[in-house]
Amino acid sequence: MGRGHPIRAAGAMLALAGLLSACASNPTAAPSSVKADREPDEQGGEPLLSKAHVPHVVISETFLTPAAPADNLDSPAAWRAPDGRRWIITTAKGSHQLVVFDGDSGVRLRGVGGKGTALGQLDRPNGISVVDDLAFVVERDNRRVQVFSLPAFEPLAVFGSEVLREPYGLWVRPLDRGYEVIVSDNYMSPANKDVPPPLAELGQRFKRFRFAREGGQWQGKATGSFGDTGEQGAVRIAESVYGDVANDRLMIAEEDTAVGTQLREYGLDGRYKGRNIGARQFQAQAEGMTLMQCADGSGYWIATDQFKDRSLFHVFDRRSLAHVGAFSGRITANTDGVWLDPSGDARFPQGVFYALHDDQAVAAFDWRDIAKALRLKECAK
Repeated sequence: MGRGHPIRAAGAMLALAGLLSACASNPTAAPSSVKADREPDEQGGEPLLSKAHVPHVVISETFLTPAAPADNLDSPAAWRAPDGRRWIITTAKGSHQLVVFDGDSGVRLRGVGGKGTALGQLDRPNGISVVDDLAFVVERDNRRVQVFSLPAFEPLAVFGSEVLREPYGLWVRPLDRGYEVIVSDNYMSPANKDVPPPLAELGQRFKRFRFAREGGQWQGKATGSFGDTGEQGAVRIAESVYGDVANDRLMIAEEDTAVGTQLREYGLDGRYKGRNIGARQFQAQAEGMTLMQCADGSGYWIATDQFKDRSLFHVFDRRSLAHVGAFSGRITANTDGVWLDPSGDARFPQGVFYALHDDQAVAAFDWRDIAKALRLKECAK
């Protein structure tokens, strides 16, 4: 287990014990309400890490948040509150909320939102990104991005409904006194919602937006779209996208197992760079990604391989994209979104990696445990 405050650790142990008991009885089970709502990337069988024989190390979770199957959690993002506490803000597709947890203990703090179309309401929130004091949230069924000001979760604006068709994930970066927002748009074939469109129709897989203050108010405007339409570079099933500005790189998870799930390397300009990563490593399904950025320009990508019994997390060198190793938790399974918070505190001095567990909880991994297990270099932030 990770290190930390003894009272918080005791509470975390209780939460972890409860989930251990539930997982022991049926580690691949998920609530029927979740299973009935299948995504386009959930076709086919149930790949199991226990049968895949993929080399990896096992790392104990520091904690798991209390299980809440009805929320149908999808993606986490971390933020520092004004009092210095770390929050995990998590999208909840089932309850149409943002669920906030204490980032150092896993205690549930509050829920925000509720189903609807009005400002402040949500309809099936999926991807989330927190930059500065803003939370950007993709709403699949409202076909938009909504932005909240933290810590009060004041809704500032919605945008994108005029161009988005079935949005899932996003990546946000500060740019030109505002923010650039890149959203994955996983529209499927009109004739069959379980089948990706023909390659020629994938040129708008990702939508760009500029979010900035204009006339004293926040506004989001579409600025273009991109997507390769070639056999090697097209993204058939799109959700997770993450950028590395220093290396002019967008990493995109190809979730379509029919063509081989892996990571595709694009440039920040939206052009496919001609390289795919992890074809030999991913055996279940490439999912959420995040990046540890070190002060000297080095660092590590972490990308999820979504096995149903226990998720596998592949680690790649930031610069070369060479595969460094892989790890799993003892419990964490069926992971969608992940988030890396590199900031240190007494609980997690070198940062913390968060991963969704089976649509119902968030797992936390101490970065020191990951670095030690995989013999990663010390990363100065």
